[in-house]
Amino acid sequence: MSEFHLVEVTRFSSELAKHFESLNREWIEEYFVIEEADRVIFADPFKQIVEPGGQVFFVVSEGEVLGTCAVIRLSDQVYELAKMAVKSEARGRGYGDLLIVSAIQFATEAGAERLILLSNTRLHPAIALYEKHGFRSVPITDAHDYSRVDIQMELKLSGQ
Repeated sequence: MSEFHLVEVTRFSSELAKHFESLNREWIEEYFVIEEADRVIFADPFKQIVEPGGQVFFVVSEGEVLGTCAVIRLSDQVYELAKMAVKSEARGRGYGDLLIVSAIQFATEAGAERLILLSNTRLHPAIALYEKHGFRSVPITDAHDYSRVDIQMELKLSGQ
């Protein structure tokens, strides 16, 4: 008999904030180094992301946080998908898809015309996931504070 595990996507709460940092540290430290811009966001994700009109999403199963991503409001028209992470042992189960769908829905409901992301081409599974959801590579134009960025992707949101 197979076990069914309830999986839900939930929004930011102060109890979940520590998971936002720990999940992101896992992949950043595996491939790159933690930068000052990471430290600023990790220190207070509510103040840096949620309060200015963004959101942080978490995938939770059986009380365990397995993934997270942020949607940062850059302007009324542009939001950024950022800090997406899925626990290494939980990858390949569709949790990234759940997070991206939640991010796209949030940005669309907020009235954004486009959702951008900044990433690195070394992260092949992440780039493939973004492309699967309609993101396309565009020239890097949005200001960023990360030395690891070598690709910008964009999704034009429907209805715009």
